[in-house]
Amino acid sequence: MRQAMRGLTTRGRSFLGAGIAAALCALAFGQRDILRVAVLVLALPLVSALVVSRTRYRLASSRRMEPARTPAGQEARVVLRLENVSRLPTGLLLLEDRIPYVLGARPRFVLDRVEPQGVREVAYAVRSDLRGRYPIGPLTIRLTDPFGMCELVRSFTSADTFVVTPVTERLSTLALGGEWTGSGDSRSRSIAAAGDDDVITREYRRGDDLRRVHWRSTARYGELMVRREEQPWESKAVVLLDARTLAHRGDGPGSSFEVAVSVAASIGVHLGHAGFTVELVTDSGTRIGQAVGDDLTGTHEELLLDALAVVEASPNRTLRTAGPMLRAAGDGLTVAVVGALSIDEASDLVRMRHGTGSAAAIVLDVDSWRSPIARERAAPIDTAGPIAVLRAAGWRVVPLSAGEPLSSVWPLIGHGSHAFSAGSPS
Repeated sequence: MRQAMRGLTTRGRSFLGAGIAAALCALAFGQRDILRVAVLVLALPLVSALVVSRTRYRLASSRRMEPARTPAGQEARVVLRLENVSRLPTGLLLLEDRIPYVLGARPRFVLDRVEPQGVREVAYAVRSDLRGRYPIGPLTIRLTDPFGMCELVRSFTSADTFVVTPVTERLSTLALGGEWTGSGDSRSRSIAAAGDDDVITREYRRGDDLRRVHWRSTARYGELMVRREEQPWESKAVVLLDARTLAHRGDGPGSSFEVAVSVAASIGVHLGHAGFTVELVTDSGTRIGQAVGDDLTGTHEELLLDALAVVEASPNRTLRTAGPMLRAAGDGLTVAVVGALSIDEASDLVRMRHGTGSAAAIVLDVDSWRSPIARERAAPIDTAGPIAVLRAAGWRVVPLSAGEPLSSVWPLIGHGSHAFSAGSPS
């Protein structure tokens, strides 16, 4: 009851104050009629608080997002499901779901009555121009009486994560060489030649096909084990994202850095669909995708987009930290998405690239992301020199300007090459 009294609304407190004042006046002037009115006015908020405090509803809620991942700038739908699992009908319920300001205003709903075992569903739209992972929830329910005298707040504990991914473009299939290299879990033996008891297993890694789970070994070791499979040939690709702050211009969703993230996402998804094993790395040498929380699972494309949804600009001043990852690419395909480059940085990029595989680069003309005033005051950034260095080393290079879609310049990457697919080697 004490908590219910603290939950009195402005209306309830006003009635309580008016009732007390009327009662004092009635006693002072000996007016019994005014005293009866005072008792009635006092009783209304007190009875309402008593009724709300003794309310014992049992409610269950769930939330689903349609879809759970959406590109920046597009709307998604959040559906709230509320179930009354008690034997009593509910009174007036006020629902409020907690969402970040960037997704819009907090949604509020009013449910007049939910019958025993009854279910209600309400929905609202969310939208963000900024990629990222946003918490949604918990759901808050306000219990109130029909007169609006008292409100009690109850909150559920569950919350969900809404992922806003970079915008991707559909790219055309090109004749761009991706070298075939031997790989796989085991090159020395094939599972087809071994019996079930002799199968070689290893611990489960996120992204493994669940059809490869070896249940007998799982029971023996007490952890999920999968069969090693021989995959003699696979097509590998490394996509380098230049996330250096000094290499980009512009602010917000329209900056050159955000465009670089979208370009890397488009290329990574495209190569994955083409059958490549794609490794996405940043200028700091970090493999993107491994830092995603364990609560997210999904296909290669989903994991890639989840990771790029939270990638941030780095304070690095050079691309040299990414050298080991580029050298590890060997004879696979390398695609670099870079911002402003000096001639020395372009030479470093060439030296970091080893092997005979194809190499391509999307060089952002970051000057085009500057405002006209900033462009007049600052010295222009040279793109022709670094592009010439890369092309002289055999890289296929195309520049990309602000407002220019990647799909319009992507076909220029494939000029003069012979194969761009993950089909069998000849």
